[in-house]
Amino acid sequence: MDSKRAYVIWGVGVFAYLVAVTQRTSFGVAGLDATTRFNATASALSAFSVVQLLVYAGLQIPVGVLVDRFGSRSIVAIGALVMSLGQLQLAAATSVPAGVIGRVLVGAGDALTFIAVLRLLPAWFDGRRVPVLTQWTGILGQLGQLISVIPFVLLLHTAGWGPAFLSLAGLSVLAFVVAAAALRNQPPGVDADRNASGLRETGVSLARAWKQPGTRLGLWTHFTVQFSGTVFVLTWGYPFLVSGQGVPPAAASVLMSLFVFVGIICGPWLGGWVSRHPLRRSTMVLLIVGATALAWLAVLVYPGRAPLWLLVVLVLVLAVGGPGSMIGFDFARTFNPAHRLGTASGIVNVGGFFAALLTMYVVGLTLDLLFNSGYSHGQLYALDSFRIALSVQFAVMFAGAVGILVSRREVRRRMALEGITVPPLRQAIAANRARRRTYREQVKARQSGS
Repeated sequence: MDSKRAYVIWGVGVFAYLVAVTQRTSFGVAGLDATTRFNATASALSAFSVVQLLVYAGLQIPVGVLVDRFGSRSIVAIGALVMSLGQLQLAAATSVPAGVIGRVLVGAGDALTFIAVLRLLPAWFDGRRVPVLTQWTGILGQLGQLISVIPFVLLLHTAGWGPAFLSLAGLSVLAFVVAAAALRNQPPGVDADRNASGLRETGVSLARAWKQPGTRLGLWTHFTVQFSGTVFVLTWGYPFLVSGQGVPPAAASVLMSLFVFVGIICGPWLGGWVSRHPLRRSTMVLLIVGATALAWLAVLVYPGRAPLWLLVVLVLVLAVGGPGSMIGFDFARTFNPAHRLGTASGIVNVGGFFAALLTMYVVGLTLDLLFNSGYSHGQLYALDSFRIALSVQFAVMFAGAVGILVSRREVRRRMALEGITVPPLRQAIAANRARRRTYREQVKARQSGS
């Protein structure tokens, strides 16, 4: 546990996930180019990301079961290979159906990666380190967005569509080679803790993971916190900023890259906070949801184009959703045994991406309806059309918040039966202040004594 080799294994897994994020987010910054290349409507453009995420979300539970059965090494390597095939297909595609096939393959390969990398952490590290390392996995993996918005966009605009996507295919081949050569499922001499492979045993494991209210709390957490940032990054953020808000493309790329830097800053803090306050995780989740709703409300109701500072605030708040959604996986880890962790994590990971694909599609459909009705005055990506289309997010946030509250009540009821109670928030804050005051007094006493 916690050896140098453990960090090497984790580093390889993080690299594979970083590559997967690069493949996932590459189409979002190529959206305007794709509209021209495929002569696509807004609905058709959203279909690329919707189908990709539909495949991703649909495979999460099967992938969790496979990871529990076969381990992370083979699953991560296969995922990288499938993504390379998808980007090769997209590089050659000249029609919407051909392009969608490429994104289906990318979504399938991407689906195999994250859960498998998370499965490595409890095998190689002490449980106290896992929440923080989970955050760092998500943070470092999101550096793949920087590859999408900076070198990939530069290559796309200089070398063209084909070479840009061929370069991404080559990056996935590199991830395949590294994962196959270096990853190991568990430390030497440790027996693998895996589920039986029979259909009945798999069904029983899946049912038990779902019946655990902590798993459902994790799912609703991921559903509510993660989707808005995913919609922004993968599909509608760049068109909204450039065509709707009139932000120059270079400035829009900078705003998109802020997601990564905010994650680097707040992710480790969130991981440490979760470790110190495990009974307050859902409270933090609800605060993030509230901040996201307020940020979107401020931008969408602002008269005319929003000032740059307000768009920066929106991006900063949305970026917190990435590391915030990782709390959902900590719920899965806390309330499920190790041999069921992949399955439970797969259930959790369905949440945010299902909400994202649903929102992406409805936003694209709404934009097309407004365009065809003449509301947008001949502009597909008019600001007023975006105001209406992006408002669908509030309904998704509300549904997710209700799910969090209902599942949290069930979790706390079961905890109470085990003798674990959650004190009122005001009482917990007062107790925390008292502990800090006592600690400061002890420090002063030691200093005066010396």
